[in-house]
Amino acid sequence: MAVKIDNRLMRRLWLDVNGLLTSQDTKLDIMEIINKLGFVQLDTIQNISRAHHHIIWSRHSDYREHMLDDLIGKEEGVFEHFTHDASILPMEFYPMWRRNFDRFKVRIEKSSYHNPQNVKDWKDTLIERISAEGSLSTKDFESKITGKKEAWARPPHKRVLDYLWYTGVLTTSHRVKFTKFYDLAERIIPKTHMENLLSERKQVDWLCEAALKRLTIATAKEIKEFWDAKDIKEVHDWIERNSDKLVQVEWETANGNWMSAYAFKDIEEKITQLPDVSPEIRIINPFDPAVRNRTRLENIFGFEYRLEVFVPEAKRKWGYYVYPILEGDNFIGRIEAKADRKKKCLNVNNFWLEPGQKLKVKQKKKLETELRNLAKLAELESVNWV
Repeated sequence: MAVKIDNRLMRRLWLDVNGLLTSQDTKLDIMEIINKLGFVQLDTIQNISRAHHHIIWSRHSDYREHMLDDLIGKEEGVFEHFTHDASILPMEFYPMWRRNFDRFKVRIEKSSYHNPQNVKDWKDTLIERISAEGSLSTKDFESKITGKKEAWARPPHKRVLDYLWYTGVLTTSHRVKFTKFYDLAERIIPKTHMENLLSERKQVDWLCEAALKRLTIATAKEIKEFWDAKDIKEVHDWIERNSDKLVQVEWETANGNWMSAYAFKDIEEKITQLPDVSPEIRIINPFDPAVRNRTRLENIFGFEYRLEVFVPEAKRKWGYYVYPILEGDNFIGRIEAKADRKKKCLNVNNFWLEPGQKLKVKQKKKLETELRNLAKLAELESVNWV
């Protein structure tokens, strides 16, 4: 018989596995945060603080931006690759990620992005220079786009660097002001991980198990999409082979419907160990693992959210870069805020509460405290409500 989980409990389980249920009362451990989440998405937009910094900071306000950069390429640190998007992952996951390099090789070589002539012209040059000179960025090479210039077009040397990075020949050695530097993978990835060669089956098993642990309750599709490093047939095969470790779950959505999913057999024990809900208000990044699956977010919390960065201004419902606001186990609203680095000020441009919500004096104080702390992360000195 399926385990029944009501909506309030589902909210708590989801926030707990994402490190957002309780107050921050322990010593900062960045690797523990990243490992618990499974990955942290990278993003170029520096609206206040870039997504990867904001995501870690939301789990512990002692975090500062330079701390993550110090972990890239370290044996007990992180490496960069693609999950559902560009992300940082714990270095210990590297042996389970090898199949993804092969998958990307096949995917890229079948796509219009791949140009065999570019690879032929640039591959040896890029590898030889990096071998001889050490880590280099795209700025250390020069080539030009030929033919029609289209959106997101990249010159040949950048395409081949991408190809070598996606396929695991090169890896990120470090970043300078978010500019990525490439080096040979064998010079950056610790030998213990480079030489740990696991079978396809073991990699798939780990990817499925690790995904479900970080989702707590999930459908096969959600397990597949967590890393996007396996296909749905592989997930169904894993479920079938591990049926003795799993239970069927029926969980209640925010609108009162019930959904079927899977969980590990210790789900009821996990429920008994759930901590109390924190009363804090948190400003959540749009790329945060807790909200990045918008359908799951709406099903669990009844909170409809879309990032409108790429939506033309006239068609935006809310604004360019709008952050969800979490209080306890409920998303109570959203806020549009942006850093003015010249004035060292965090400007709040708009603020909306969800239907039925009212901001009490105590809540307003908690929100203002969160804004001041977020400003500190971005090295801003004040908060200004425009």
